[in-house]
Amino acid sequence: MQVHCSKQHTNHSDNRFCIHCGEPLPLGVRQIVDNRYRIIRQLGQGGFGRTYLVEDIKKSDQTCVLKEFAPQVEEKEDLKKAKELFEREANVLKKLQHSQIPRFHGSLQAKIGTKDFFFLVQDYVEGDNCFQLLEQRQSQGKTFTEEEVITLLQQILPVLSYIHSQNTVHRDISPDNVILRRSDNFPVLIDFGGVKQLPASQGLWFTKLAGNNTLLGKKGYAPEEQLRQGKVFINSDLYSLAVTALVLLTGKEPQKLYDSYQGVWRWGKEIKVSVQLETVLKKMLAYKPSDRYQSAAQILQDLPSPLAITKPPSTHLTKIKTMVVAPGRKMTVLASKLHSRTQAVSKKLPLPVWLRPFAVSFGGTALVVLIGAGTWALVNSVVQGVSSITLPSIGLPELPSLPNPLAQPVGDNNKASISEILSRRQQLEIPERFFIQIADSLFYAQKPELKGRSLTSKPEDAALRDEWQAIAGEFLNKIEQANLSTAARRKLGNYTQGDYENWRRQARSGQLGNYTISELNKDTNQKFDQLFPSQRRGTLNQQTFGQIWYAIASDQVSKAKSGK
Repeated sequence: MQVHCSKQHTNHSDNRFCIHCGEPLPLGVRQIVDNRYRIIRQLGQGGFGRTYLVEDIKKSDQTCVLKEFAPQVEEKEDLKKAKELFEREANVLKKLQHSQIPRFHGSLQAKIGTKDFFFLVQDYVEGDNCFQLLEQRQSQGKTFTEEEVITLLQQILPVLSYIHSQNTVHRDISPDNVILRRSDNFPVLIDFGGVKQLPASQGLWFTKLAGNNTLLGKKGYAPEEQLRQGKVFINSDLYSLAVTALVLLTGKEPQKLYDSYQGVWRWGKEIKVSVQLETVLKKMLAYKPSDRYQSAAQILQDLPSPLAITKPPSTHLTKIKTMVVAPGRKMTVLASKLHSRTQAVSKKLPLPVWLRPFAVSFGGTALVVLIGAGTWALVNSVVQGVSSITLPSIGLPELPSLPNPLAQPVGDNNKASISEILSRRQQLEIPERFFIQIADSLFYAQKPELKGRSLTSKPEDAALRDEWQAIAGEFLNKIEQANLSTAARRKLGNYTQGDYENWRRQARSGQLGNYTISELNKDTNQKFDQLFPSQRRGTLNQQTFGQIWYAIASDQVSKAKSGK
């Protein structure tokens, strides 16, 4: 039987090293490493060595990943640096405990043939990486949708927030290092420590590796300070994540999306996304690290909801606004400042466009009132003077002389006004992003024909807004019936599988008294089913109803700990 090295040299399967170039050859299927790990198949190959799917014969043939370390270098300094990177990955993985990072099992040294090999052992994540998924879609003439990319960002940013809190920077975020886990479709971040970046040949790269700066990262994905200067910051990861998002959206490599001559990204040409997402990605991709977001949490605050994407405003709105304020320069400055202040507040809110006027009314409308009645009279007279112009409906706070939207009941008298719904949400301390997300989910589940279309503040969407508000109000009723603790409500939208695994460990170690994980599941399921009988627990969306399940379970755990 013949095997081939990475340079496609032919060798006999009994050989451990290529007879032509000396490169270690792949380990054979069913070969056992360290008297413990049986090779099932090879998963991948890089400059550092290969990755294998293996069975742990000491743990009932549990499957895991064996990462081989066998860099093709000769210089002592290069090998020393390569080993340092390998040990760094092992040390990083030891301290990281997150449900979206493969669990570290250990590192080992094994002699194969006449040479020593080093291996990392970690959890096997079943699923395809984003690059593989992109290739599958491209074969069908498709790429990732904007909604999918926003959801991916919402799910991967908390992972980055966690690793950054551990004083760790990934340095190699790209589509092939993010796996969508098949069990729940959540992204899992792999390949820490930069080991995979070691190439199989020497050259300028290794000259720099042996120097003071360690240059790691993929060209096109890593920012300039990382590739050229060897400097790395938390937001270097955020830059790479933004590039990853662009590649998934467009199906094109970074080099085709970036004009290196002009030093700009091809927005509006190769890259066509909504204004909301473009604004966020542009800040993530700023050339200077100081101009970027400084944390993953900041991006999560600005990131639009997948169901609240709107098109850029039409140009005729700008023209009308200019005509209205044209009579006087002072008036122009005043209107411009008011507009920019209101827009700034609106952009920070992760709300559908038609809800933003209500959310900013306490700030935006108050600002208008403080300007003074005389100013309003002047604006009003100017608008009335331009009799041929019809102002379009826009998502800004209503001016004082008009009916206050917060005082208007929506629909019939039995329906709560939007202000009452938002006020109840605030009193219950339910995170705003989660509330909007689950209300949208419930609404579009009832209106599947509208999926992908955002509600607007236009009159023709009034009936649909009424339905959304009724659904949101009913959801708040259910939350009140659940009688969740304040702490459990506050965490809605931030529960993960890691919380459940922690409860499982606590139950096993006796921290919950005689309360078992089976009893936790039973009690939580019973309460959840009473509240939401139409939801199938086996297919709960982890970002919506799955969060409520976790919140109920969290309170059950707290009761068990207190002995109640």
